[in-house]
This record gives sequence, structure tokens and C-alpha cells, in this order.
Amino acid sequence: MYELTVSLPPDLGRALEDLADATGRRPQDIARDAVEERLAKEASRVRVAAEVLAGAHADLLRRLGE
Repeated sequence: MYELTVSLPPDLGRALEDLADATGRRPQDIARDAVEERLAKEASRVRVAAEVLAGAHADLLRRLGE
């Protein structure tokens, strides 16, 4: 398992602790969910941009592949 230590400003740390307490979850589980959600969102955004670029330069990409 990959392990990462993240420093949070006090207000964000308190908010994370409060949310964990209110939901009966561990702070690290909430943080992991947030990272997974962000990665999925960014991957989708990057995929769309790559598709747009590939479409705009399809002819060039085809010629380079020959």
C-alpha cells in the first residue's frame, strides 16, 4: 500500500475531524475518498482534452503513424 502524510492547516484538520466524528468514519477514509473523487474528475477532464486534441490533429497523427 502506498502511504502519504499530508499536513493540513488547523481549520481544515478540525473540519476533517468533525466530519469523521459526525459520520462515524475515520479521517483517513474520508481523505482517501476525496482523493479518489478528485483523481476520477481530473482523469475525465484530461481524457476529454486529449480526445479534442486528437480530433483536431487526426490528419497529422495519421501521417506520423505511416
